[in-house]
Amino acid sequence: MISPKDQKIIAELRKNSRSTVREIAKTTGIRPSTVHQRIKRMVGEKIIEKFTIKLDNRAAEENFVVFMLVKTDKDIEDRVFGNPHIKEAFGITGEYDLLLKLKFRDIEEFNDFIISFRKSNRISNTVTMVATINIKEEL
Repeated sequence: MISPKDQKIIAELRKNSRSTVREIAKTTGIRPSTVHQRIKRMVGEKIIEKFTIKLDNRAAEENFVVFMLVKTDKDIEDRVFGNPHIKEAFGITGEYDLLLKLKFRDIEEFNDFIISFRKSNRISNTVTMVATINIKEEL
């Protein structure tokens, strides 16, 4: 269970994972030594898995965002999920087995990916949905 103090620290790290311990202490009202120890503990316990960045999709040339439902005949090999275009992958219930979030430079790059991806004998069906606007994206 995450304590209220831990939740405050996590909220500040979500805003800016580069915040210093002193900055987090100042905004949360928690002593710096306590902030440091709690972050260290949460990393050790894998509550915090990693510190990362949020990119501007356009600046990073990943502004063509696609969500794909995937129906499989067999388990997909783990190496497929290492593809840099696959940003998130979820096992889901219902008619489809997976929901993928993909990012590309443009439609041509997406087309190359989808042609290759669908050739797998493990994929029986896909449904793709192109995002038209990014309303909210959180890491």
